[in-house]
Order: sequence, then structure tokens, then C-alpha cells
Amino acid sequence: MKRLIILLAAVWLAGCAAVVKVEGEQVVRNRLSVQLPSAWNRIANHHEPFELWTQDGAALDQLRFWSGVKPGEALIRTSFTPAGQTAPRVPTFAANMPPDQLVSMFEMLFSADGSQVKTDRIEPARFAGENGVRFEFAVIRKTSELQLRGVGWAAVRNGELFAATFTAPQLSFFQRLLPKAEGVVATARLR
Repeated sequence: MKRLIILLAAVWLAGCAAVVKVEGEQVVRNRLSVQLPSAWNRIANHHEPFELWTQDGAALDQLRFWSGVKPGEALIRTSFTPAGQTAPRVPTFAANMPPDQLVSMFEMLFSADGSQVKTDRIEPARFAGENGVRFEFAVIRKTSELQLRGVGWAAVRNGELFAATFTAPQLSFFQRLLPKAEGVVATARLR
């Protein structure tokens, strides 16, 4: 019995994501580099196609980076869908997406759990040295009705997607942390 408990604990811990403090120059998925003027916490999860960074914890703020997403690849992994239930729609990248479709893909990402998403603003912008798009959005989480604000940046280079999003609760966290997130994103460069 004791061995079974130890084995189950080891399996459970193996599935947990590690949190690592990161500073200075960081390379995201070997393709995108950023300079951090202050420390962030990287939550290592090798099962997702993005890197997740946070200042105050993933439940409060999230800075996500996608680096070199190829056509046909999803922006998020789907979890197990029980028999008899419909699997959620998964936002999948296509190389020829115009900016409005790139934004729609991220709307689908943030609404995959049933949350409500509304895009407020879309404008041309540079991201990682490439022409792309910047968009602002609001999310009302289905599970808690928490109101989040978000901003995203996306660009396509040689048929691959490079993107970042920042989300945080509308009250207090978003306005306080947005300058830090924008400061990091402004340093993004492709390798």
C-alpha cells in the first residue's frame, strides 16, 4: 500500500508544472528572444504549444508566447473528452490567415471553455520585427464571471505564427501589469 501511495504521488508530481524565475534575455521555444527588464515567473508546461509567464500567479495574470506555430497546428492542446461529449473547437493556425482571422483564432482560444470574448480594437502593429496585428479584448470567464482584459500581438513569418497575449483581471491587475508585459513584448525578436 505504501508503495502504491508513493507511486501515485510521483505520477501526480510529474504532471505538475514547474515555476522558474526568469530574468535578462530569454529564448522562447528556440525561435523568439525577449529581454526582461524585471523578473517574471515561467510556468513550464511542455504539453502546451505556448510558454506561460506570470508576475503574480497564473490565476491572476498570464503572458503567453507562441513561437513558430506551423500551419495546421493548434494554439492549445485539448484535454480528454469523455465519451458522448463533443470535443471543444480548437483554434488552428493557417499560413494565409489575414489579420482579422488571426484575431478570430485568438477569440476562439479564449472562449474555448465557454467564456465570453469581445474584441474592442484591432490595429496594424509590429511584433518581433515583423508586420502584424495588435488587438485588445475583454473576457468574462464562464466559471467565475471574472472580468479580464487582454491584449495580443501576432505576426506571420515564412508561414509560421509568432504571437503573444497578456491577460489579467480588469480591476487593478491589468492596468498595473500591462506596462511590464508591453515592455517585454516590445523587445521580441526572431532568431
